[in-house]
Amino acid sequence: MDNSFWKAGHRPTLYAAFLYFDLAFMVWVMLGPLGVQIATDLGLSHAQKGMMVATPVLAGAILRIFMGVLVDHLKPKLAGAIGQVIVIVALFFAWYFGIHSYEQTLILGGFLGVAGASFAVALPLASRWYPPEHQGTALGIAGAGNSGTALAALIAPSLAIAFGWTNVFGLALLPLIAVFVFYLLAARDAPECPPPKSLAEYLKVLKDSDAWWFMFFYSVTFGGFVGLASSLTIYFNIQYGLDAKTAGFFTAACVFAGSLVRPIGGNVADRIGGIKSLSVMYVLAAMFLGIVSIGLPSAWMALLAFVGAMLALGMGNGAVFQLVPQRFRKEIGVMTGLVGMAGGVGGFYLASSLGYARQITGSYQMGFLIFAALALLALAGLSGVKTRWRTTWGAAHLTAARI
Repeated sequence: MDNSFWKAGHRPTLYAAFLYFDLAFMVWVMLGPLGVQIATDLGLSHAQKGMMVATPVLAGAILRIFMGVLVDHLKPKLAGAIGQVIVIVALFFAWYFGIHSYEQTLILGGFLGVAGASFAVALPLASRWYPPEHQGTALGIAGAGNSGTALAALIAPSLAIAFGWTNVFGLALLPLIAVFVFYLLAARDAPECPPPKSLAEYLKVLKDSDAWWFMFFYSVTFGGFVGLASSLTIYFNIQYGLDAKTAGFFTAACVFAGSLVRPIGGNVADRIGGIKSLSVMYVLAAMFLGIVSIGLPSAWMALLAFVGAMLALGMGNGAVFQLVPQRFRKEIGVMTGLVGMAGGVGGFYLASSLGYARQITGSYQMGFLIFAALALLALAGLSGVKTRWRTTWGAAHLTAARI
C-alpha cells in the first residue's frame, strides 16, 4: 500500500468503519456457529437448521436497502449509530429472556439482520473520504470487517460450551458497546456528502442493466462467502461428526481466508483491473465448490477445498467493489445498498438450500453444485459485458482507474 493512500482520506473514520463492520458481522452470523448447540436443545430438523442460519442473512439483505436510505438522509455516522443500538438491545433481550423455540430463533435472526445491514453504512462512511484511484483499497480495508464472521466461528462454540449458548448473546454485548463508544468518538462524515436520494432515484438506477449485473456478480461472490460462513459449522458437524468447537475452528479458518483477502482483492483489482481479477476468481470458486460437492473422505481435505473457495470468493468481493464506485460514483449509497442486498440474498439462498438439499436428498451435493453453476454463469455474464464496459464508462480517457 503506497504512502499516497495514507495521506488521502481520514484514518480514524476508516478504523471506526472497519471495527463497526467487524463486530456487526460477528453477531450477524452468530446463529451459525451456535447452531449445533441450539439445534440439539430445540430439536431442529436439517431444513430448520438451514433456515435458522439463513434468516439473519436474508434480513440483513433486505435491511441494507433501508440502511442505504438512512445513510442518504441522516448521513452515515448517525445511521450506523442507530443500527448499533438496535442490535445491542436485541441481544440484551435474547440473553436476558432466553430463546425457547424455533420461531424465537427466527425472530432474533430478523433483528441480527440489522447488524448485517451495517455494510450499507460502513462502506459509504469510508468510501466518501477517498479519491477514485484509492477506492479499491479503502473499501477493501473497511470491508475486511467480514473477518468478524470468523471471530464468531472461532469463539462462539467454545463460549457456549463454557457458559451456555444463551449467555453468549450477553457476552457479545461487551465488545459491541466498547466499539460503539469508539465509533461515536472517532468516526466523522466526509465533507463531500451527496444530497439525499429519493425513491425515484433508486428505481432509476434499477433501469440501468449494469446495476443488475453488479447485483448478480456480488450475489455469487458475497453470497457464497456469507452462505458458507453461516453454514459450515453445522456442515462439518453433520458431514464429518466434528464436535461444535472443532467445527467452529474449521469454519473460522475458511472465513478468515475469505475475509482477509478482501483488501488484497480490491488492491489487485486496482492494479490489473476488476474485470480480469473477477473472471479468474469465478473460475476458482466454481472449481473448489465442485470439488467439495463430491463429499471428500476427510474433514481436512474438505477444509482445504473450502479455504480455496473462500479465498476466491473473498478476492471477488474486493474486485466487485473496485468496479462499482467507478460506474456509479454519484449513486454509491444507492448501489451499495442494492448490491449489498443482492449479496445477502445469494447467501440466504446458499445457506437455506444446503439444509433443504440434505433433508430432501440425504446429501449436500446438489446445494454446492448449483452454486458452482451460478459462479460459471456470472463468469459468462462478465465476459459478455466486459468489452462494452471497457469502451464506455471504463475507457482509459474517462478514468484513472483500471477496469
